[in-house]
Amino acid sequence: MMKRNLTSFLALSFCIVTFTLAGCKNDADQGTKTFDEAAPEDVTMDDHGHDHPSEGPHHGSLIELGKEAYHGELVHNEKSGAITIYILDGAAKAAVPIKAKSVLINIKHDGKGQQFTLAASPEKSDPEGQSSRFVTEDKALGELLHEGDTSARLVLEIDGKSFTGEIDAHDHDHDHGHDEKHTD
Repeated sequence: MMKRNLTSFLALSFCIVTFTLAGCKNDADQGTKTFDEAAPEDVTMDDHGHDHPSEGPHHGSLIELGKEAYHGELVHNEKSGAITIYILDGAAKAAVPIKAKSVLINIKHDGKGQQFTLAASPEKSDPEGQSSRFVTEDKALGELLHEGDTSARLVLEIDGKSFTGEIDAHDHDHDHGHDEKHTD
């Protein structure tokens, strides 16, 4: 009788431990979702082993979009005054072509707002009707980004969802011969 009670107790204990462990998650997994489980705005990355690149593949400054679901990369060509925004993946490495015909940069300077439109300028590798590159030749934008009291935000839509990212107006990189040559 005692042996049967001990066997039943051990079996019950095993079941309890198994079900308890099956329901538990690693603390590092708590609060994280894969891209398929959440909209890009809700994607959160854990801080264990996640690289945060300091510049994009075109040597520009990065703009976080949707809690790093995507990135924008700002490149300022000092000679021409052109500002280029590249749309990149969450790792800030691969181009992400989007269906937008333009993206916006909203500037606040001296208490006044101003908006700049950057038109789609697709790369050769971008699918028809999509672009991962957006450009403006408006020199005023570059000048405003150099001003001390300027705040700037990139605004765009990816797959029907709006994204806004803060541009560090005083820390953007400039084109010093690193810009890739584009022949379209």
